[in-house]
Amino acid sequence: MSGLRYEVAGRVLLDGLDLQVGAGESAAVVGPSGSGKSTLLGCVLGLIRPSRGRVDVAGRDVVRMRQRVLERHRSRHMGVVFQFGELLPELTPVENVALAALLGGTPTERAYERAETLLRDLGVPYDGVPTGQLSGGERQRTAVARALINEPALLLADEPTGALDRTTRDAVTELLFDLPHRWGCALVVVTHDIEVAERADRCLELTGAALVQRDAGGRA
Repeated sequence: MSGLRYEVAGRVLLDGLDLQVGAGESAAVVGPSGSGKSTLLGCVLGLIRPSRGRVDVAGRDVVRMRQRVLERHRSRHMGVVFQFGELLPELTPVENVALAALLGGTPTERAYERAETLLRDLGVPYDGVPTGQLSGGERQRTAVARALINEPALLLADEPTGALDRTTRDAVTELLFDLPHRWGCALVVVTHDIEVAERADRCLELTGAALVQRDAGGRA
């Protein structure tokens, strides 16, 4: 993204933000509630239209896309992991993951094969058990598999460990920050958790409507 600005009701939430994250790289954005982190994610996903600036994902500016084209581009090139997974609890993990591929236009057999492979690789019991009966860590790994199913160029994680206990948080954090190296995607994590954020290649703080680099000691 470059020169990103967003204001609403006379309040500037984002002002001239610049951030480039390449394939195989990770960045984390921290900041208090109300600082604009969710707005930033919304702009990247094309759900919020910024006042100015560009958001280039897989070589195209999502800000200037028509809605139908944007939806296809998002499905093919972006994956999202949410704090509470946003999975359908009555479906099995493989059904949850395959569904994302089916919605992206993948043939049924291929969608289920890839879903099973991803879940097996991530250590999730993928068949026969409703997702709602899985542990918190298993549900988040299922959410990660769903985000990866369409081989996105950009993976976004919104407070991905916020609902987990410390041990599970550490395991999911290790998995997340290993993904850019294993899958060749770019990863952007938005979190309140400084310990999680400091696992990223770069850690930035959203403060005063600007992104500020944090040093190794956690200072902006």
